Amino acid sequence: MKSKSGKRIGIFGFGCVGQGLHDVLQDNPHLDVAKICVRDKEKLRTLPKHHFTYDAQELLQDESIDLFAELISDPEEALLIVRQALEAGKTIVSANKKMISENLPELVALQEEFGGTLLYEAAVCGSIPILRTLEAYYGNEPLQEVSGILNGSSNYILTKLDAEGISYDEALAQAQALGFAEADPTLDVGGYDALHKISLIAAHAFGAVIKPEQVLRAGIQHISRRDVALAQALGGRIRLVATARLNQHKKLELQVLPTLVFPDSELYYVEAEFNGVQLQARYAGDQFLKGRGAGSHPTGSAVWADVSAALAGYKYKYPKFKYNDEAQLKPVPLEEDDELKVYVRTTMPEFLPQLPWRELRVFGTGKREVQLVGTIGRKDFLLYLPALKQTIAFIAQIPAHVSAEQVVNASYLKLEEVV
Repeated sequence: MKSKSGKRIGIFGFGCVGQGLHDVLQDNPHLDVAKICVRDKEKLRTLPKHHFTYDAQELLQDESIDLFAELISDPEEALLIVRQALEAGKTIVSANKKMISENLPELVALQEEFGGTLLYEAAVCGSIPILRTLEAYYGNEPLQEVSGILNGSSNYILTKLDAEGISYDEALAQAQALGFAEADPTLDVGGYDALHKISLIAAHAFGAVIKPEQVLRAGIQHISRRDVALAQALGGRIRLVATARLNQHKKLELQVLPTLVFPDSELYYVEAEFNGVQLQARYAGDQFLKGRGAGSHPTGSAVWADVSAALAGYKYKYPKFKYNDEAQLKPVPLEEDDELKVYVRTTMPEFLPQLPWRELRVFGTGKREVQLVGTIGRKDFLLYLPALKQTIAFIAQIPAHVSAEQVVNASYLKLEEVV
């Protein structure tokens, strides 16, 4: 059926997000779906075959299509699609956070050169309109910090561990059965997904273009019930928190780390597949946004919001980007000198690297594993983090106000319950 507006959309991909968008479009008859481009001709789908094409160029070269939705998982193929659309001056929305975060300067330049539009709200926090909020409300106000729980799959797993005391493997299996986690969950539980999202947030919040290797990143894949019990004994919970923060020297700190959060933080109450983002603005003060961060319909709804905005002529303005004389984006300096307090537990203590700790307390020493809590310089931690991960370590940030003595005492308090 022809849409009332006469506008047509071409969709690339019909996985979780693509199907979610198609469902949303059924209740919004403003667009006519031209075709849906997919790769696998043999895969069983919920729509008849005449809805699909297997040639991306059939969509990209169709002049009757007004805009595209790129919703495939392959970042390299996604980049080719988005690049060609922008070079043709077209409008395209995307949910591929890895592709966008790693190629943002090029994609911004293509929009400026050819007049196309790229929107990607759905790539960041599912149903939470964080990028639009940053652009519309904080584009001209200095921000101190944007941080949050940006991955629904990891948060679902951590919620199950905290509430039910089950193992990581059991919680992961439940998340996969519900469709929150992929068969290969590495991108989610390893912190890569949140890294790409906080990179995009940093671009809109601080004008920063970030390389992934500049960000402190650790995941939750090695968490144990002992770690969860320790957090509970301290009165907190462990959450995978992504942070972009200006410190007292006006330098940017970026990290994705399991973090101990307490009831005085809104993140303490973000559970299951929900995401939560907290903002600290110089004049507006603190704000908090919460919404579903995983699932077909929440993400499909976010894509539809981008589609609707694009049809109305909306574009990102990137008000905080700074350029050099050659009209190229200038890098924002990242902080390297600050220190942070971390908790580490490893089952391979014999392979622990000799880190330059500024303070260190080792406890729970045994033949099978060792626990420690210490403070270390951010630059040093980033340097030694790959070697530390080789010891199959679980790593979490501890707030500065929690002392090493408190951590040690809490560990012994809960020891008998998890042995």
